[in-house]
Amino acid sequence: MPVSFFDITRQNHLHQNAINQALEKVVLSGKYILGENVNALEGEVAGYNNAKFAIGVASGTDALHLALRAVGVSAGDEVITTPFTFVATAEAIAYCNATPVFVDIEPNTFNIDPAAIKAKITKKTKALLPVHLYGQSCDMGKIMQIARAHKLKVVEDCAQAFGAEFTGKKVGAFGDVGCFSFFPTKNLGCFGDGGLVLTNNEKVADEIRVLRGHGSRKTYHYDQIGYNSRLDEIQAAILRIKLKSIGDFLRFRRKIANFYKKSLGDITEIALPQELADGRHTFNQYTIRLKGRDELFEFLKVRGISSMVYYPLSLHLQKAFSHLNYRQGDFPQSELAQQEVLSLPIFPELKEDELELVASSIKEFFKR
Repeated sequence: MPVSFFDITRQNHLHQNAINQALEKVVLSGKYILGENVNALEGEVAGYNNAKFAIGVASGTDALHLALRAVGVSAGDEVITTPFTFVATAEAIAYCNATPVFVDIEPNTFNIDPAAIKAKITKKTKALLPVHLYGQSCDMGKIMQIARAHKLKVVEDCAQAFGAEFTGKKVGAFGDVGCFSFFPTKNLGCFGDGGLVLTNNEKVADEIRVLRGHGSRKTYHYDQIGYNSRLDEIQAAILRIKLKSIGDFLRFRRKIANFYKKSLGDITEIALPQELADGRHTFNQYTIRLKGRDELFEFLKVRGISSMVYYPLSLHLQKAFSHLNYRQGDFPQSELAQQEVLSLPIFPELKEDELELVASSIKEFFKR
């Protein structure tokens, strides 16, 4: 019995009637760009996250890019972030003609190490860009303390962490801006690309609205060069339906994580995910780490079990960022993680027998 790493069709099937009705309504409305569903979703997501403003954009990457632009990041600036993340994090900085400055990660959370940030702050540093990787919040208490002390902007990359919390507060509402992705594999996913920016700053919200619409506040009048980055009305309609079930989605993710923890906890060769004492992990990915990761990956593959490596090469070693002149050994924790991490199947609709097969197969691997 094959076990998929992720299968969105199961979730779609559960909501099929509501989705069909919503899509038909949008099609018949004749309003497909920045319509009532986008407006409603923005209000609903802002409310869920206890934030004042939410602005829908075309993708999570655009959310990061426009957020950085809106807080004033520009040519010559430096933005401190992690090398152990999806490329969009650093791409967005480069889009602003600014420089990504990498800081190593904590080995237990895979998130940026707050203790290493101060040493990288210079006169050119404009912002911090923490990534809530795999669905786990960074230590936003320490990060915000550093940001305030040095008068830095904070843009949170929440692409994998919709609904995650730190000290009882949702991620995305700590910094100046929070950026979300609605890519299908995310905690809250649509049928394609989609993103959203969250902020409590009215000026920042206004700037992002202008940037997403070609730099225009008034039709055919352009104050600056902007972008075409608008969340699609159809995607917004789908997201509104799924948002109603986000509590259940996250509860099932945590339930699956607890199953893995109980089933695999006795295997000494594996390090299981650790949850911050003040955080609430959403487990967008359930990522273990072990030596001989590739052997387990192939072992599971032969048995029809899909797993994934997020990420096999840290950004500081990628060809696209070779001009930054980082070298092997610069970020030892990130480089060790890229050799050891393996993400197991986790999505709300996974069946119990599928989970049992994953766990029993991993146990079999270590008994060999």
